[in-house]
Amino acid sequence: MSIEQCQSVNLLMAEFARTWFFAGGWAIDLFVGKETREHQDLEIAVFRKDQIYLKDYLEGWEFKKVIKGELHSWKNEFLELPIHEIHASNILTEDTIEILLNETKDGDWKFRRDTRISCPINSVWSVTKRGIPYLNPEIVLLYKAKNTREKDHQDFVTVKDYLEDDQKKWLRDALELHEPEHYWLQFLI
Repeated sequence: MSIEQCQSVNLLMAEFARTWFFAGGWAIDLFVGKETREHQDLEIAVFRKDQIYLKDYLEGWEFKKVIKGELHSWKNEFLELPIHEIHASNILTEDTIEILLNETKDGDWKFRRDTRISCPINSVWSVTKRGIPYLNPEIVLLYKAKNTREKDHQDFVTVKDYLEDDQKKWLRDALELHEPEHYWLQFLI
């Protein structure tokens, strides 16, 4: 995977009239402004309320919902929690995208694993100079804190020195609620 694939997805989503943004490791690299590691997948996020709109927008794509780690065909039912991951594939081009559904309520983004953690919707994502939207790194890292893998730790090390004080504070506060023993806390002082 390369940054060019992010640009292709950005073009693909150009007419999508709802909020969307890159998630996962690509969001970290878009924030930093360069590719910092190899990526095996490409994840975008949308708000749960926009899932059917996205499915209609990507007409001609095949969709599968993930239930307990297994792929199942997704018809047109509205997906509720705990389902939060969809795999989409373009049959003609063989392009694939993972889609992560994000929770919202009353103008706030809500962390699906612990709804005590939230922030205003308009502070969830940013946009690169090239116009590519990405999930802000402090939120990406919060998702990566559970069952942290080597690539997640690598993303943390890559981005921690780029975080503004308010981003570090938000992540520290969120981790103290959700993963109070997480070893990243010592670096967020």
